[in-house]
Parts: sequence; structure tokens; C-alpha cells
Amino acid sequence: HSRAGKISSSKMKIELCNFSGYKIYPGHGKRMVRIDGKLFNFLSKKAERSFLMKRNPRKISWTVLYRKKHKKGTQEEVTKKRTRRNVKFQRSIQGATLDFIMQKRNMKPEVREAQRTQAVKAAKEKAKAKKAEQKATKKLNAPKVKNQQAKAVKNVGKSGPGRVGGKK
Repeated sequence: HSRAGKISSSKMKIELCNFSGYKIYPGHGKRMVRIDGKLFNFLSKKAERSFLMKRNPRKISWTVLYRKKHKKGTQEEVTKKRTRRNVKFQRSIQGATLDFIMQKRNMKPEVREAQRTQAVKAAKEKAKAKKAEQKATKKLNAPKVKNQQAKAVKNVGKSGPGRVGGKK
């Protein structure tokens, strides 16, 4: 009596077919051991033969791998996922408050264009002033440079033959 209870409490070992991917229950299927010692379980002769012919289970329509690859029979399980929309909100940026940003955004294009041209004009004037300043400093330093160049030029007379070595 106690023995029957032990058998029912032990769990069945369910294997998976190496080719088709289906479950193999006890007393079914076939186990193959390759020369390198790797074990293969096959549900049927059909699966075993297909494996030995090196068929790709992803291309054979009755296998689990094919069904997964081609998304067969997943409609019941997976309901359409709802995508979360990103909520946009505005905040101030460093150096500019939110009010300032909104004021700039709501500005009329003509006003914005006028501001831009004014800013460009100011930048050009600043560049002109800088250039003029550089010219003035260059004029002050220019005579000294000419004297140094005059000293640097030296006439070296020919004291010997023009060439040294080589064929004559």
C-alpha cells in the first residue's frame, strides 16, 4: 500500500525533442548518442531522420522553432502592448527662466528678424573695431621688424669651389 504512494509522488522526466522541440513523455521517443558523447532525444523517426539529414528545423513547418520564427499561434497569448506616450512638459534652462523662454517663443517673426539683424550689425561693428585695433598695434611694431630683417640678410661671397665631391 505504501509503495503505490511513493510511485505517484515521483515526478515524470519529460524530455524535449532535439529537432522538433515537442515534449517527449516517458516510454516514447528515441535517444541517440553521437561519437563525441552528445545525447540527442527524438520524438519520432521523422524527427530523427530529418536531424540526420541535417535539415534546418526553422524551415520545416511542423517544428516548434518554425512556429516561433513565423509567429504562429501567439495571437491568443499576447495581447497588443499599449505604448506609453511621453508627456512633454517645459522647464527652465540654465540662464533662462520659463517666462523668458515662453516670451521668446511667442514673439512675432518680424520682431525676431529685427533683433537678429541688430545683433549681426553689433557683432560686425565689434569685429571691425578689433581689426582696427590690431592694425594700429601692427603699425607700431612694424619698423622694428624691418630693421631685424635687414640685419639678418648677409651676403656670403664664394670662397672656394661651388661643389664639393661628385664627378668632375
